[in-house]
Amino acid sequence: MSSSTASPFRSALGWLLFPFFICLLLFWLIPLSSGVVRSLYADPAAIVSSSTAPSSTALTLKNYTDLVHDGQYWKALKNTFVYGVASVLIILPLAFVLAHWLKRSHRRLRPLLTFGLMVPGLTPPVILGILFLMVFHGRYGVLNSVFVDPVLTVLQSFGWIEQGPTQVNWLKDPAFIMPAMILQGVWRWTGFVALFFLCGLEAIPVTYYEAARLEGAGPLHRMRYVSFPYLKPVIAFSAIYLLIDAFAMFSGAYSLLGGSGGTDDAGLLLVSYAYFTGFKFHEPASAAAISMSVVPLMMVIIWAILFGTSRREVAA
Repeated sequence: MSSSTASPFRSALGWLLFPFFICLLLFWLIPLSSGVVRSLYADPAAIVSSSTAPSSTALTLKNYTDLVHDGQYWKALKNTFVYGVASVLIILPLAFVLAHWLKRSHRRLRPLLTFGLMVPGLTPPVILGILFLMVFHGRYGVLNSVFVDPVLTVLQSFGWIEQGPTQVNWLKDPAFIMPAMILQGVWRWTGFVALFFLCGLEAIPVTYYEAARLEGAGPLHRMRYVSFPYLKPVIAFSAIYLLIDAFAMFSGAYSLLGGSGGTDDAGLLLVSYAYFTGFKFHEPASAAAISMSVVPLMMVIIWAILFGTSRREVAA
């Protein structure tokens, strides 16, 4: 391509990207910078309640230093990491296998099966929360009635577990609140991530699989030595996507736990804690500090995932 034809092309490309950068500026950079600035001012309530508090026009790091001694903040941060890591470790392998199953399915059935797997990801989180509230309800929930109660009854009849109530209180027992939230996330995102993997599998040349088959590689070996190496960028993207969703998931947890963190804050996520702090306790500056405190951490995690993926590609 000559320089005379490249210049109009670059100009047209710049104009096509212009709406994206405008939206990025309006809906990400400006709110982010406003949140950073807001987190550096004291809440009016703190100024009124303390004579030693800084004035409303003075910059302060008090909102961030208070987080160091805030037990609920560390609890919410821990729960968010547990939810995010568990989602990644469960969803990625399931989606990887589902994508291969979809690729091997009949071509006429594949669009229908793909759409069925995507429905949970396309459903609004509030609706999903209501549906899972019906699933995890203690006495009349679908999960207890159809699966848990019959299995526990059989185990008790054989004497493998102690006799007692067969009901599992998913939304009240601290030991089961986080598994219930993880199950909700797995059900919602597995099919969506499987679509990412399916698109990546379709881009792998068929000759690579044929060569591996001629070398005597079975389905598992072809999956490991052909599919997995070429899907590493898709896997990295999906892991980042799921981690960001873990730090941004609000509607599902809010619907499941009724606007709280559950018993003993077992289901308190960071975004829920920021919401309670800002809108229920009327401390917007503290809520902004909670939100901004994880931005550097997320940047480090995303960089580590991308750096690890690119380093393996260079080594390969």
